[in-house]
Amino acid sequence: MMKKLLPPILLFLFVILMPLVCWLTAAPHFINYPFNLLGLVAVVLGFALAKSGSTIFAQEETNIMTFNKPDKLVEIGVFQYTRNPMYLGFVIALLGYAVLIGGAPVSFLFVIAFLLIADRWYIRFEEKMMEQTFGNAYLRYRGRVRRWL
Repeated sequence: MMKKLLPPILLFLFVILMPLVCWLTAAPHFINYPFNLLGLVAVVLGFALAKSGSTIFAQEETNIMTFNKPDKLVEIGVFQYTRNPMYLGFVIALLGYAVLIGGAPVSFLFVIAFLLIADRWYIRFEEKMMEQTFGNAYLRYRGRVRRWL
């Protein structure tokens, strides 16, 4: 099932579920207008980071699909600073969205859930495939660049 639930789809589901769960549980909100608008900054920055990673993949003409075999080890651009700029960007954007909709504690649980799913499911799978495909080149890259930040 998780192979069909790609990261952008999971993000979209969380964006829909987050305010819905807040509303259904009558969750208290702790970040009011105009301070909640600071979340927009994180949303924009997060999506910009994710887009920069996907743009580099497109320029390098390499596979971006989570569960397909990797065909190129990308180490340029934002990939010099984080091995997972798209996931990091999604987490930052989701965190900003939680702030934007009022900062209810349950909103931040969605952010944590996304981070854990990305880290434990998607990224672990991808790292295993990268190591199998690129061997020592990937191990050197992994030793040089952190998974998140």
